[in-house]
Amino acid sequence: MRLEKRPSLSRTALLAAPLCALAATLVVAALLVMWAGKPVGQTFALLVQGGFGSKFAWSETLTRAIPLVLTGLAVAVAFRARLFNIGAEGQLYAGALAAVAVGGMHGGTGLDWPMPLLFVLTMLAAAVAGALMLLGPALLKARLGVDEVVTTLLLNFIAALAVSALLDGPMKDPTALGWPQSVALLPDLELSRLLEGTRLHTGLVWAAALAVLLWLVLERTVLGFDIRATGANPKAARFAGVGTLGTIVVTALISGGIAGLAGAIEVAGRAGYVTLDLSPGYGYTGIVIAMLAGLRPLGVLASAVLVAGIQVGADSMSRSVGVPTYIADVIVAAALVAVLVASLMAQYRIQWRTR
Repeated sequence: MRLEKRPSLSRTALLAAPLCALAATLVVAALLVMWAGKPVGQTFALLVQGGFGSKFAWSETLTRAIPLVLTGLAVAVAFRARLFNIGAEGQLYAGALAAVAVGGMHGGTGLDWPMPLLFVLTMLAAAVAGALMLLGPALLKARLGVDEVVTTLLLNFIAALAVSALLDGPMKDPTALGWPQSVALLPDLELSRLLEGTRLHTGLVWAAALAVLLWLVLERTVLGFDIRATGANPKAARFAGVGTLGTIVVTALISGGIAGLAGAIEVAGRAGYVTLDLSPGYGYTGIVIAMLAGLRPLGVLASAVLVAGIQVGADSMSRSVGVPTYIADVIVAAALVAVLVASLMAQYRIQWRTR
């Protein structure tokens, strides 16, 4: 048995692939619900209703989707250049710390900073912090061939330990009664609400605008062509005159910068300060979202909203029928595997040969 590439891609197969992936995901989820001894139809209905069934549900889903969109975009642009950035989680925390350092500690020193300028500096500091965290692994990969999957993954743990040290040290809020959290961002730097009475903030506009901008860069600019060419075949790209080293560096700065910006927007839009549980794995979930979107920036928007809806709906479902919330993670993981397998089968076919 071996896989052979199909001579031509069938439009029917390409359309059927996501449908088959969706069906397989629903079957896996249904089996898990049945294993837990709960009614499948009611469980799925509560899942959908909890994530998308009301104005409040939509506001919570979109709020959860904001950092997922940004980390998904960070991963997508890096993966398009075959720079496998697994460190978006650490880059998010680096951006959050930098944002508070500029907009909380430095912003509250009594200096007469214009708030628009301080806001720009806060977001810029977050983007630079995230970009620098990915720049090192990118240079190690481009110059020495060091596996960036390992280096970026290990940097996540280094970032987590650094956050813990800083929150118990120089960045600790003296009014937090011993709780490990940073000083708060200045109130004037917080993002405004899109819907009154909800947590949904203007970070959603930022995330959507970045997705459109990144799509334009990848599909309509020379830099986007260089990124795609480097990811498709680095040797051929170099032969065609593409500076792969410069492309990798620029891609790393863009990817890390977006992930760092995710941390700043999460602090400015929702939390107000940095804590150890600021991110419940947004950086890792961003990898799943980017893969579900086929590494397409506009697809990341839809994938992030879908995953966020499943996660939010799982909380409501768990309270109503007693199904563990971890089923949401299983559904997302099963969807990723199903999409990858379905896409593979749409491009390749299995050939059986007898000896």
